[in-house]
Amino acid sequence: MKVLTIKEPWASLIINGYKKYEFRSWKTNYRGKILIHTSLNIEKNMLDRFKDYDIKYQPGYIIGEANLTDCILVDSKFNEYLNELNPVVYAKSNHTRKYAWRLENIKKYDNPIPCKGKLGLWNYEED
Repeated sequence: MKVLTIKEPWASLIINGYKKYEFRSWKTNYRGKILIHTSLNIEKNMLDRFKDYDIKYQPGYIIGEANLTDCILVDSKFNEYLNELNPVVYAKSNHTRKYAWRLENIKKYDNPIPCKGKLGLWNYEED
């Protein structure tokens, strides 16, 4: 199973339905189910921005899954669309010239799986 490790609060924003796109400097041709893993690193300077969302962060866990359905090179028009889609999540960043990985059918796990993460899109083997 493919896994993407994402720093908090971004991973939990995805799993809780606030964020539909994850951004990377690189594109992928992979389409299909991916597991969402939370990095051990938390961007603490971002936590206050999302305090009204009442999210519990769990670094070092696979917290859910999604379907990766597209990989879009962000131009200025798409960046404006993101800013309108959710100004709290997207508006304070310029995603131009990055790749927006579209995530759909997002499911939060009731029992997150403790796991070490890796860079890139990696494979998880269940025991």
